[in-house]
Amino acid sequence: MSFKPSVITMALLAAGVSVSAYAAEDQTAAQAEQAVEVIQVKGIRASMAASQMEKMSNTSIVEAVSAEDIGKLPDVSIAESLARLPGVTAQRLDGRANVISIRGLAPDFTTATLNGREQVTISDNRGVELDQYPSELLNGAVVYKTPDAGVLAQAIGGTVDMRTVRPLAHGEQALVVNLKGEQNDMGALNPDGTDKGYRGSISYIDQFADDTIGIALGYARMKSPNQEERMHIWGYPEVCSEGDANDGKCERDDRTIMGGAKPYVRSSVLERDGFMGVFEFKPNDKFHSVLDVFYSKFDDEQILRGVEIPGAHWGNGSGNNGFEVINSRNGVVTEGVLKNQKLMLRNDITETKSDVLSVGWNNAYEINDKWSVELDIAHSKADRRKWAFESYASSSRNAQDGCANDPMCLDLGFKMTDRGPVFIPHPNLELDNPAYIGLGGPYNWGNNAVPLGQDGFINEGTTKDELSSARFSTTYTTDNSFISAVRVGLNYSERSKVKDYTGTYLAVNEDKLGARGVTPNAIPTQYLLDPTNLGFIGLGNMLSYDSRALLRDGYYTGINAADVELGRSVENWGVTEKVTTAFVKADIDSEIAGRPLLGNVGVQVVHTDQSSDGIRSNINDGKVVKQNVTDGTNYTELLPSLNLSYQVIDGHQIRLAAARTLARARMDQMKASSDVNYDAEKSNSTDIENSPWSANSGNPHLKPWMAWQYDLGYEVYFGSSYVAVGAFYKQLENHVYSQQVIGDFSDITVPDPQPNMREGYVNTYANGEGGYIRGLEFSAHLNGELLHDALEPFGLIINGAYNQSKVRETKDSDPIALPGLSEKTANATVYYENAGFQARVSARYRSDFLGEVSGVSLARDMRFVKGETLVDAQIGYDFSESGIDALYGLTVYLQGTNLTNQEFVTYENHPSQIKDYQLYGRNFMLGVSYTF
Repeated sequence: MSFKPSVITMALLAAGVSVSAYAAEDQTAAQAEQAVEVIQVKGIRASMAASQMEKMSNTSIVEAVSAEDIGKLPDVSIAESLARLPGVTAQRLDGRANVISIRGLAPDFTTATLNGREQVTISDNRGVELDQYPSELLNGAVVYKTPDAGVLAQAIGGTVDMRTVRPLAHGEQALVVNLKGEQNDMGALNPDGTDKGYRGSISYIDQFADDTIGIALGYARMKSPNQEERMHIWGYPEVCSEGDANDGKCERDDRTIMGGAKPYVRSSVLERDGFMGVFEFKPNDKFHSVLDVFYSKFDDEQILRGVEIPGAHWGNGSGNNGFEVINSRNGVVTEGVLKNQKLMLRNDITETKSDVLSVGWNNAYEINDKWSVELDIAHSKADRRKWAFESYASSSRNAQDGCANDPMCLDLGFKMTDRGPVFIPHPNLELDNPAYIGLGGPYNWGNNAVPLGQDGFINEGTTKDELSSARFSTTYTTDNSFISAVRVGLNYSERSKVKDYTGTYLAVNEDKLGARGVTPNAIPTQYLLDPTNLGFIGLGNMLSYDSRALLRDGYYTGINAADVELGRSVENWGVTEKVTTAFVKADIDSEIAGRPLLGNVGVQVVHTDQSSDGIRSNINDGKVVKQNVTDGTNYTELLPSLNLSYQVIDGHQIRLAAARTLARARMDQMKASSDVNYDAEKSNSTDIENSPWSANSGNPHLKPWMAWQYDLGYEVYFGSSYVAVGAFYKQLENHVYSQQVIGDFSDITVPDPQPNMREGYVNTYANGEGGYIRGLEFSAHLNGELLHDALEPFGLIINGAYNQSKVRETKDSDPIALPGLSEKTANATVYYENAGFQARVSARYRSDFLGEVSGVSLARDMRFVKGETLVDAQIGYDFSESGIDALYGLTVYLQGTNLTNQEFVTYENHPSQIKDYQLYGRNFMLGVSYTF
């Protein structure tokens, strides 16, 4: 239950807004003389007024962001808008806000809905990639930090409900057109890249048949450029002090050194087309029907060029190839020389194509003054195909020969900086010389599947996710002075997610280029491009060529990686979940000491039947043997909830909430797939520590994360300003972690001699011990007139959060870091709005956290991400305030994002051990908006 304030009440919340009077003309002179006062709330203040009203009136603890007008959310994406809310953080992907965490829990533990309906994802798991949803087509979003029994898509972190406009509630005809030009200030880093793009959208709202039929249509297109300079470090092997045994184990004064690196530059273009349609029918006060359709198509093409540098650990393919230590600090070698480096050039292409469709139909009927019923049917579908092509070039192919026959096998000096290593230019290094550089890799990668080493690789993965649901509920309005209404309902949903992965080892086609030998094959001149500059790490220009054209024209042949590697098959899996939820929710509308007490109390009974299809692979007589497997489990959980809001005095309210929540395990952890390893040489062993059997596996029997959460908050509202403080505590009953268990391999057939034991260790996932997450939150919107009337056009939006956690895998283990949890977060926006002129500057900060990034073979890896502060700004003018009738409805604006060019940095055990350093540059957008 929530308040239903009038438009005028909302407008009065926005202090300092313009108030105008006009004469309403009619056929009679008396009516023509009657003055009607209209409150107009526009711009940033309109957005803040709507968001503030949502926060104040909702009986749950929520945060909200609202569009200042249709198609005009205040940020370039819904993810960036959400990341400005207290307790909400975003993680960047390729420079753009992509997924969010709520109260320190990773995106997989945050549920996203569209108009109250759960959405599927294009990711491998549950975290919704919000950049799939064009902000121009959304009217706002609400973040539910505390659930109630009527919110069916719950999660331990919270629920984000994205909302589209309701045409009948909008109440008037509107046609809005937006167009922006976009440019990245780093320029095109690749010769076939671009640094320019555009965004455009059109939205139309209308009402027909005496306001009984409403329609809202929207289309948004984006072609957004992105550039990146990136240094990726393979790892940090130990460096032994002089005098230690040369056995790979350091005995004293341990240090680490860069073990290999992959610097590159990336140019990409993200193209997205989105469509929104809302069809509303309300023939009378009793029946209301709404059909929502949302579709988004997303194409991301990336061009990546760089160099693989073997470093100190991997050398030229024959082990540790030598190095010289010059300086070190904090246990990391900061200056040195890498000996005999055989460099490999990469000319890669990555394509991601995905689409999301969401359809929902809601029907509500009021039987009488006491009873009403509601039926909601929804379907959400997402498909993603990711294709990553790696093309290798070098000055020699045979890794076993060391530096023999390689004119550019050189000693490279390096210095570690805040952005990773910078290499000392070498006079004999000619990475852009086609006389030395040809197609072919210098290393024996690929499990010797390709003689003399592979020349390229293709990773290809598809993900399909579908969710269908049906919900029926009935509501009874009481005459009770405490319980105002009771809602009872049943929801059923089926979700199926399937991931298919293939990998292909590539060798150059001898029919096209001649026999593969020690010397790489020359690249045909028609495929050569202008060189790519790697000066940002001291390597100068590198040879660039059109690798996609070479592949298309048949210059490569392939070998299926799954035929020679066990682990490849494990990436194929399917997970199905059938969830039945019965719920009852009672709305509280009462008084204590003459003051309003509002809230709700309820319970959900959630029954889940989950299963997984997968592949179990095994090596038999040197060949990969695959077996289809299916497994699963079911469980029932009880989820009670309570939300209370009490108005202590006018404008002051205290909030109390308690609930039990769940978050289902990651789907890639629930997979039935496994790879089984059998070592026949250990067949006589009877010791589990020396078993011939081992495996890596998912666990279809995983139960969800469960938590009790408690919230206490205090909010003060005064005019257009407010201040809110709150504290929360989440007691995790369990969590999911990786562990080693004993598995039974009795059903696997192996050739003689038969093993003495059929048990061995399996690396899998289990429900762990649990722990807690707790935090403090503060938020405020302060109008400048609080200080002085002259400051009325100014405003300040500020919030911050402090989070702590302690989670253990077992009772005796040390606490671990929770993915997505930043200990400190803060946001601040200063804005000015007066006489049509708008300006704002925003900054958002989050401290270090454990994030999920893309790893080898499209897998997802967990790495520590360094804290960052992002600064954006916007300036604009609304010509509706100019008095020029011909320009009424026209707004022009200039936006800049990532103005400080904040880097994205991941690291291993210590911030000095940089794993990835990514620099994206600044994006600028000049745009116009016209409202008819």
